[in-house]
Amino acid sequence: MTDSTYPLLETIGDPADLRRLPRAQLAPLAGELRQCVLDNVSKTGGHLSSNLGTVELTVALHYVFNTPYDRVVWDVGHQTYPHKILTGRRSRMGSLRQLGGLSGFPQRTESEYDTFGTAHSSTSISAALGMALAARQKHEDRIAVAVIGDGAMSAGMAFEALNNAGVQPDCKLLVVLNDNDMSISPAVGALNRYLAQLMSGQFYAAAKNVGKTVLKPLPPLFELAKRFEEHAKGMVVPATLFEKFGFNYIGPIDGHDLESLVPTLENIKQLLAHGKGPQFLHVVTKKGQGYKLAEADPIAYHGPGKFDPAVGLVKSAAPAKPTFTQVFGQWLCDMAEKDPRLVGITPAMREGSGMVEFEQRFPGRYYDVGIAEQHSVTFAAGLACEGLKPVVAIYSTFLQRAYDQLVHDVAIQNLPVVFALDRAGLVGADGATHAGAYDIAFLRCIPNVSLACPADENECRQLLSTAFAQDHPVAVRYPRGAGAGVATQPGLAQLPFGKGEVRREGQRIAILAFGTLLYPALQAAEALGATVVNMRWAKPLDTELLLQVAAGHEALVTLEEGCVMGGAGSAVAEALNAAGVTRPLLQLGLPDKFIEHGDPAKLLALNGLDAAGITNSIRKRFPVSASAGVGALKIVA
Repeated sequence: MTDSTYPLLETIGDPADLRRLPRAQLAPLAGELRQCVLDNVSKTGGHLSSNLGTVELTVALHYVFNTPYDRVVWDVGHQTYPHKILTGRRSRMGSLRQLGGLSGFPQRTESEYDTFGTAHSSTSISAALGMALAARQKHEDRIAVAVIGDGAMSAGMAFEALNNAGVQPDCKLLVVLNDNDMSISPAVGALNRYLAQLMSGQFYAAAKNVGKTVLKPLPPLFELAKRFEEHAKGMVVPATLFEKFGFNYIGPIDGHDLESLVPTLENIKQLLAHGKGPQFLHVVTKKGQGYKLAEADPIAYHGPGKFDPAVGLVKSAAPAKPTFTQVFGQWLCDMAEKDPRLVGITPAMREGSGMVEFEQRFPGRYYDVGIAEQHSVTFAAGLACEGLKPVVAIYSTFLQRAYDQLVHDVAIQNLPVVFALDRAGLVGADGATHAGAYDIAFLRCIPNVSLACPADENECRQLLSTAFAQDHPVAVRYPRGAGAGVATQPGLAQLPFGKGEVRREGQRIAILAFGTLLYPALQAAEALGATVVNMRWAKPLDTELLLQVAAGHEALVTLEEGCVMGGAGSAVAEALNAAGVTRPLLQLGLPDKFIEHGDPAKLLALNGLDAAGITNSIRKRFPVSASAGVGALKIVA
């Protein structure tokens, strides 16, 4: 692939070049831009459907607004590949989501055009409002634009920001609602249903019938009335809703029609320049636009790996190891079959959390609450109050958004909610925004909450059963992707609550492993002659086992795929201190920094958490000293 593949696109070094093009060339440029996205994502993997759907909108925004002086904030940010290409990063797209390469999301450190770092949902309006009001306070004549999807609009934070913006009449803020009727999973909730219900109400029914009766003899007018009926919910109802927040509502318009988009944005720019208050533009787009396979199945093409664009996604003939997500999904269905009290909850991550089969088999016990993590946790608390057994399937970093609800609504009331924490530890290509580095630290400090760290797939299934059997809140953390490949046993067997096990007997040094790093710990122990303990629980800690191991070893090492500060290693140090036991302790885990995107195995190795890194860290801290006697340890501070 060479730049000559894109004759127009290769002339665009930045948006200033784009703004010099005649408007007639924008549509051909958009075609090249769409092809460039497809060509690159097929080679690197990444988000595809969402990016194909925002090509024309991206072109129009950079063409009309004076970026980067005018600020554009992309909600979530998984639709910004066209934006990256137009803002001087086209030559680096081959490094997308790879170690040392371009991020899959906007990053302020990557480009001045990335005005706000995003990756989680529903923050754009708040951030853009802050930018708009900062410009007003500094007497700067800049415009702030928030681009937000209809799925992200289901989160309360978006409406909190709209509520705040609506009382700022001289605010130069534009909110662009990118309406593609989908987030990652199909959009859900009352907001979508409200529009449909209004259209079926008596007023619309009466008006529709009168229109048909009066206009039927006049076919052209009758067809016009039918078209009005089809679009009325878009033209009337959202206007009422958003104008109540103090916005001037415009739309809906076709988000793929540059002849409509550009003039509309130019008119809005004039309204903002003349102090007409915050504006709201509703554009309708299609995920996967321009690539038929992605249009037909936008979920499958949401975040594909490498593939041949001419062929599309092909299922591997070789059976892959089941992922932890799949293990959870199968356990959920099996436990639901046994216990009618079980209900499953997801905040808009049906596919990502492995709940597709559960929804199909138990639709009355499945709740997708939309992108509303806070609500998902308190909703689960309400269900638990009435004797049900809720299981909240949620990414580790998404639970961070519901921390207050976890404390106040679940833990203080000691309600039996199970949290299935997917994406614990490093996640690879999605980077720091999605890495579950902090759940051990932020969960173990909450009274009544327990936390299990399964080492492999079978333990994950068994510890989920153990968690479900408890009468208090329990979280089970597991990583993205597959583990060691340990086959899951049928049935719903449990493991002892709060108990670990010794997996390898050794001498002098004991490695206490929490979670899937047990397996590299076992490899390291072979080289070191060390004991290895599978701790299984970060809380409650198996203090009895810990003290037994401490009594028989000269030094201890803790190992976790989570932050060292406040993590499982800290729990071990606290327990030893409380028991009055003094042992040299080396705590290995994720360092006090945000870890960039890249291959997970490489990232673990770079942070010393593969077998070789663990071995080296232990040898450096506890070298064998000949002068101290054969085989004696010398402690290095």
